[in-house]
Amino acid sequence: MRILLLSSAYNSLTQRVHVELADGGHDVAVELALGDEAMREAVRRHGPDLVIAPMLTVAIPADIWSAWPCFIVHPGPRGDRGPSSLDWAIMDGAARWGVTVLQANAEMDAGDIWASAEFPVPPSCSKSSLYRTEVADAALEAVLAAVSRFASGSYRPEPLDYSRPGVSGRCRRPCRQADRRIDWLAEPTSSVVAKLRAADSSPGVLDVLAGIEYFLVGGYEDDHLRGRAGAVIARRGGAICRATTDGAVWIPQLRPRPASGGPKTYKVPATLALDGSLAGVPRVPAPLTMPPGRRTYREVSYREDSGVGYLEFSFPGGAMSTSQCRRLLAAYRHAQDRPVRVIVLGSPRDFFGNGIHLNVIEAANDPAAESWRNINAIDDLVEAILTTTGKLTVAALAGNAAAGGLMLALAADQVWCRAGAVLNPHYRLMGLHGSEYWTYTLPRRVGAEYAARLTGACLPVSPGSALRCGLIDRIIAGGVADFRAQVAALASQLAHSPGYPARLAAKARELAAAEKQRPLAAYRAAELAIMSRNFSGSGEPYPRLRRAFVYKDKPAQTPPHLTQHPAQSHAA
Repeated sequence: MRILLLSSAYNSLTQRVHVELADGGHDVAVELALGDEAMREAVRRHGPDLVIAPMLTVAIPADIWSAWPCFIVHPGPRGDRGPSSLDWAIMDGAARWGVTVLQANAEMDAGDIWASAEFPVPPSCSKSSLYRTEVADAALEAVLAAVSRFASGSYRPEPLDYSRPGVSGRCRRPCRQADRRIDWLAEPTSSVVAKLRAADSSPGVLDVLAGIEYFLVGGYEDDHLRGRAGAVIARRGGAICRATTDGAVWIPQLRPRPASGGPKTYKVPATLALDGSLAGVPRVPAPLTMPPGRRTYREVSYREDSGVGYLEFSFPGGAMSTSQCRRLLAAYRHAQDRPVRVIVLGSPRDFFGNGIHLNVIEAANDPAAESWRNINAIDDLVEAILTTTGKLTVAALAGNAAAGGLMLALAADQVWCRAGAVLNPHYRLMGLHGSEYWTYTLPRRVGAEYAARLTGACLPVSPGSALRCGLIDRIIAGGVADFRAQVAALASQLAHSPGYPARLAAKARELAAAEKQRPLAAYRAAELAIMSRNFSGSGEPYPRLRRAFVYKDKPAQTPPHLTQHPAQSHAA
């Protein structure tokens, strides 16, 4: 079936719907919703059997939905309506939520229902993380059901009827900054954290710090620190901690409020935004290990069980700055020194990683120099993993991975991927050649020819396709909790398998043979020579593309590569 995806952005959900529908044999194209006329032209040009809008912030013109079947993916249960569905769900403390696929008509979110799926809302989950995991899982389930029903030609969708059992939603007004406002002198920690999580990563909660208006992005409870309500009482790893009436919360990122008519702004680590305003605020290092049940903010943590060391990391947006890479490397060195047989690396949920931190780089006095520091810091981490011969290593991808973040995963001996992840093994859209030893690891996994196709196509890859071509070693089905349990079981089996000594010995032999053929240092030097030109060369597109990414500039047209089949349609 010919399917056209209309989306306001080629975001994680749109990418997932794209790759999964293409894996299912459908002819799928993507067009960005860049105005009514652009949408009309896209539909005329593609002549689809079905239009699907995975993420749309504007209405589809009536002359389109009246002539073509158009399915809207709404992140709310049956009957839920409005643009702030997930915001209200988190602020209201909903225990269950859902996704509905409905047919576009004249009334927003009120069309006939083709499919829906529900899920439990994990406690302490932010809007962005919920969207990329549980919402995305439910959305894909509902989209696939809706497409199958549409293809059958016999299914009749349900009109929206609030008297029907199971229609639990309601029409909700937009969530405004007035609804998100935090009264630091009166509100308990639970209320503060709920508002922060409901606004992560957009639009943030508008507030004042050091006399300047910022949008606060992200929120994590701390059950030990105390201070004067509203005051900044601690800092760590780029985040600040503010006291509440009965506790404290960590806020990782800030975005200055743009001046009226002034330039756009972007998110940066909170301590970077407040540089010069934190005199006297103590640095409170994050514990690498801590007792179960303790609540605080940690980007990197370590624990052990059954001969396996779990090095978990979770960086906002999946980006890894120079200092974050160095902290993660120090933690990896710690894991190497521990008496474990297997080291598992990955986030407990959501992003595995997306490579160097473009926002921090853009904010630097010398972005080219900071780019160089950042790429060398992540290369140091990758080198440490690649050259580990005393233990087996596993990259466990609970969520999406892209560019240098995905290449970081390929440094491990085994790559295990949750079925709901989306992989982007390319750099070119940022004007970069890439490093992270990918010219060594990627061809060894998929072959030189297919490595060139993956990095050149600049398209996402599904876990199914990644497994078929050798990019990953295992797919793990189920939600995030299932993934963690299965990873633990598999890692324990690996650590205690009879073949463990032989696998470890084979790993050392293979690394020695590879080093003899061409040293790892040679791969790094060649990659970095090109990256140096990308960062600093005259006429290189990287600075311009980086700024457009950081400031979220709206493209003038849909990038041509999105109208092609995803890369996995060509997989072996």
